[in-house]
Amino acid sequence: MTEAITIIATVIQIYSFVLLARVLMSWVPMFTGRPLDPSNPIVNFLLTITEPVLAPVRRFTTFGMMDFSPIVVLLTLTILSRALISSV
Repeated sequence: MTEAITIIATVIQIYSFVLLARVLMSWVPMFTGRPLDPSNPIVNFLLTITEPVLAPVRRFTTFGMMDFSPIVVLLTLTILSRALISSV
C-alpha cells in the first residue's frame, strides 16, 4: 500500500510540473508577439494533457480576463500530494 501511495504522489507531482509548463507556455505569445502553434508536438501534448483538468475548473475561476484555474488546480494537487505523503 505504501508503494502505491508513493507512486500516486509522484504522478501528482509530475502532473504539477506539466501544468506549470503549460502556464509558462501560455506566456510565450506575450514575449514573441506570435500565437502558439497548436500543431507543435510539445504545445499539443501540454494542451491535450492539461485541458481536461483545467476546463471544468475554469468555469468557476475566471474573472474577466483573468484565469485562475491553474492556480486552483496546482494548490489542490499540492494539498492532495502532501496529504498522501503524510499518510504514509
